[in-house]
Amino acid sequence: MSYHQPVLLKESIDGLEIKPEGIYIDATFGGGGHSQEILNRLGSGRVIGFDQDEDAIQNIPDDKRFVFVRHNFRFLKNFLKYHNIDSIDGLIADLGVSSHHFDSPHRGFSFRFDSNLDMRMNTQSDFSAKELINTYPEGELIRVFKSYGELRNARQLAGSIVEYRQNNTITAIRDLLESISDCLPRQGENQYLAKVFQSLRIEVNREIDYLRQLLVQATYLLKAGGRIAIISYHSLEDRLVKNYMRSGNFEGVKDTDLYGNVKRLLTPVNHKVITPGEDEIRQNSRARSARLRIAEKIAN
Repeated sequence: MSYHQPVLLKESIDGLEIKPEGIYIDATFGGGGHSQEILNRLGSGRVIGFDQDEDAIQNIPDDKRFVFVRHNFRFLKNFLKYHNIDSIDGLIADLGVSSHHFDSPHRGFSFRFDSNLDMRMNTQSDFSAKELINTYPEGELIRVFKSYGELRNARQLAGSIVEYRQNNTITAIRDLLESISDCLPRQGENQYLAKVFQSLRIEVNREIDYLRQLLVQATYLLKAGGRIAIISYHSLEDRLVKNYMRSGNFEGVKDTDLYGNVKRLLTPVNHKVITPGEDEIRQNSRARSARLRIAEKIAN
């Protein structure tokens, strides 16, 4: 089982403080590593794993305490209601794209391979990177590259794509690379392309929008004293998580009551972000950018 080496496994599951009879959510089931570790610590409790990717089905554990939901975690509240669950003891989400996805050429997540432009987490979705690149107006492309890649030459990048597609349809990764070849820096080309592909992937899968929905729903469902652990991999995600856990909103604006107490439903467990150690990075280089934040539901 498992096509994905779980990142910050001990730190994240320790942080949830698993209760043997508790109900836990693995919002990003993937290879199943985090779910399995929770199951190892449970008694009669349950784990509900969410994943919209059909490839994750092969990793479902043979355990009656586990329920798999093949949908995006934005449907968390609805599916828990379907399973007669109105509150949970904890939730974990590992927001990273798995090694399995990056190493599968046909999925189109990596510029290392030439394949169709895809990048869909949910392969049943009608909207892929191909549709994005060929249909978005120039202004929308600028927004994507600037907001999700923080690329300084987002305007040049978008303009090159629009000019190229006037006479060509961009269907494959090689077409995209050709269309933006004049925009690439002389040094750090791979890092630049990683940001380009990150931008497209986030937009295709609406990752930032759905993360906001997850945080709000998870907070609503958590029991008092219940915990949420989020592993993120880039500053956009980590900033959202940090702001929400510390201030109760995504802007990071602390609204206080008459006594100076911040109006929020969560309180951070780790005030300093948790990162992988040298040994873990040595064993799994893709863990290098991982950032773990844990928060606890405040009792009313």
